[in-house]
Amino acid sequence: MKLAVVGAGWAGLTAAVALKSTGAAVTVFEAAPLAGGRARRVDDLHMGAIDNGQHLLLGAYTETLALLKHLHPERPVDELLHRSPLHLESADGDFCLTAADVMAPLHTLWGLLTARGLSWQDRWQAIRMVVLLKRKRWQAPAMLSVAQLLEQHHQSARLCRRLWIPLCLASLNTSTDQACAQLFLNVLRDSLDAPRARSDMLIPRVDLTALWPQAAADTVTMRYRHIVREVCPNAATVSIDGEVFDGCVLATPPYACARILKPSESSGTSDTLLAQLGAFEYRSIATLTLQLDAPWNPPQPILLLDEDPTRGHLGQWVFTRTQADDQLTVVISDASDYLKHERVSFVDNIASQIREQVQRHPNSRRSSQPPMPAIRSHRLIVEKRATFAAVPGLQRPANQSPWPRLSLAGDWTDTGYPAVLEGAVRSGKRAASTLIEALQRGTG
Repeated sequence: MKLAVVGAGWAGLTAAVALKSTGAAVTVFEAAPLAGGRARRVDDLHMGAIDNGQHLLLGAYTETLALLKHLHPERPVDELLHRSPLHLESADGDFCLTAADVMAPLHTLWGLLTARGLSWQDRWQAIRMVVLLKRKRWQAPAMLSVAQLLEQHHQSARLCRRLWIPLCLASLNTSTDQACAQLFLNVLRDSLDAPRARSDMLIPRVDLTALWPQAAADTVTMRYRHIVREVCPNAATVSIDGEVFDGCVLATPPYACARILKPSESSGTSDTLLAQLGAFEYRSIATLTLQLDAPWNPPQPILLLDEDPTRGHLGQWVFTRTQADDQLTVVISDASDYLKHERVSFVDNIASQIREQVQRHPNSRRSSQPPMPAIRSHRLIVEKRATFAAVPGLQRPANQSPWPRLSLAGDWTDTGYPAVLEGAVRSGKRAASTLIEALQRGTG
């Protein structure tokens, strides 16, 4: 059986691994010179191996963790990922929430009850919302936005600014006034209303390509730097740039799928799919990696930053890179409005944002910790179409396409998740099983 995968992101490579396990000959087409898609290594002249985006995994990412164990049977997962309990803390120390080491959902409720920087009224309203949502089985009206959900549950402006807005932007990459409440609730359900370990934060100890994409790529035939021009499915085969395959998983973004799909004949279902692909809107993510003059130890490896656009303080999260203690990564989600700033002032302003806020942290004052060292170099990477806009009412395609020999994979398919890595992995696995079942029916 000769099978193809178009796209070597996390969805495509997951599908490739699953297809390879059936004994098929699998060829993966990838336009870039490296595997991993939007979660991959970037080789920088001054900083060495960095990532094109900072990705935080959760303990709830069960399929991703299973894939890691499958591809690295000889290595404990703890060698690849740094695991810690859910801990959200602002850079100035004004806000702090830590999940308790007790059974779910008490770990979340206790974390909210003891959160620093929230009034008793804020804590009560947050706990009340979680309890009520659990009673409703984490269901919301299809067209409800996150902002409307928070308003319905009387979440204060401070509570939203400190907790819900950062979580929404980090998981959906869409502002609360536009983000789909149901997708947000799905994330909260699987991380907060689940065994305590599901809410753990997992930070890669290696670059994102080394985490597992390269290991997956090593098991199949890779055709790097191959920009696919056309994918032509019919009832019996799929042709990719003239080469015929028994089946294919198409794992490119929706706009690329729409461009390269060339069915032999159109139908109502194919027209519906093309319309769905064309309906997606996109949101950008900016990732700024800073190379410091010397190692630096902030109060926590992950810190929330307070935004102040009037001062150019645009950073939302700052991470200490586990691979290098003299490097920081700053993330700006839904970043399109922030990218109009001049590059030099952009970097200087964010550096000032980190310095000022960390210096106000109680730990910094108590330990007389020196301020953040000077910046030796930096790398700003902007993914202009990093994720789809997670808006209410979006009709996302299923993995099964109108053609039996072609299935679709990507975090943008109907996974029930926003555009997160676990969604990509689950979609890739499901796309592979969908294709295998179709092939078995066709040969049975």
